[in-house]
Amino acid sequence: MWVSDITYMPLKGGKWAYLCVWIDLFSRQVVGWQLGDNMRESLVREPLERALLRRRVKPGMIIHSDRGGQYLSHKMKKLIKTFKLKQSMSRADDPYDNAWAESFWSRLKAELNMPKGGYESIEKLKSALFEYIDGYYNTRRLHSSLNYLNPVAFEAEYYRQTG
Repeated sequence: MWVSDITYMPLKGGKWAYLCVWIDLFSRQVVGWQLGDNMRESLVREPLERALLRRRVKPGMIIHSDRGGQYLSHKMKKLIKTFKLKQSMSRADDPYDNAWAESFWSRLKAELNMPKGGYESIEKLKSALFEYIDGYYNTRRLHSSLNYLNPVAFEAEYYRQTG
């Protein structure tokens, strides 16, 4: 099962950027993410598509999100059908249904050390997010639920043991 959500990220001058992540619940690895200056459907579809092409997923894998319109778009439904995924959505106005993604946001925002007032530009924010997600969270951050391994090491160990 992969879960997804979108959050707002502050930029200087009162502007906002929007971050979407896709998290594999098995390993807690962020398998796809995208930052944009808008919340069009491509913000959620494109990182999912890249992750699906990179990772071998079996038909019937569940993808879970809230009920945001981006997750209900025609292009998103086509992608779901192409990869034979099953879509699950939170109940209306119930953030607990997507607690895994909400938990990731709290960790990211606490650990990213965002500058007061936000980032200077979307490019600087993207660089900081790359360093955090790909350079720390997936590869070095230890998780108690993963026997104190990072997500990449946990997956590697699982596949080593299962051959």
